[in-house]
Amino acid sequence: MEEQQRAEAEAHYLASLFPEDEQLLRVKQGIREAGMPEISIAPAYGQLLTLLVRSSGAEAVLEIGALGGYSGICLARGLGETGTLTSLELEAEYAALAHKHLQEAGLGGRVSYRIGDAADSLAQLEQEGGRFDFFFIDADKQGYPLYLDYALRLARPGAMIVADNTWLRGRVADPAKQGPSVQAMRRFNERMASDPRLISTLLPAYDGLAVAVVK
Repeated sequence: MEEQQRAEAEAHYLASLFPEDEQLLRVKQGIREAGMPEISIAPAYGQLLTLLVRSSGAEAVLEIGALGGYSGICLARGLGETGTLTSLELEAEYAALAHKHLQEAGLGGRVSYRIGDAADSLAQLEQEGGRFDFFFIDADKQGYPLYLDYALRLARPGAMIVADNTWLRGRVADPAKQGPSVQAMRRFNERMASDPRLISTLLPAYDGLAVAVVK
């Protein structure tokens, strides 16, 4: 209990240092009103996405999983004047809401959406010769190993690969948990940690965030 209280106090402290602005709060409200899952990236990690995109100088960002546009805004805020965001989303209504929120944030002209199964969209991007400088993965957890395969194939040298929810609320570290999502995430984490093409780390706060650079 003491550890949980400490974690809550730390999250509170971070929230006080990096409060969500009106645009991001509007996204959360829109998600809630639409009855969508309230599973956007943690605010401090959203701020980290903006920082990583900006510091990497990424011109082409690929987001796998748009939801309501919270992470999309964070990613797009880090882009330079000519940077673009391509966002893959299974549900057309989610993508429509995400685009609405990015437009309200003044970032709608930076983003394009591809609707449908992410595996199909990724295969199409590969056929088109698409190349990206930054990847953010936050979609169905069983797909993470496949999404990493595509990210490595679509990556320019020096590209960053970031993925959310790599702890799965602690289940990946519990040997008793053997569900398909847990096993897929373990494979993903192990590959992020050991693939010789990557320099990587896994941040333990919130629900875990994997960060890697392609050599």
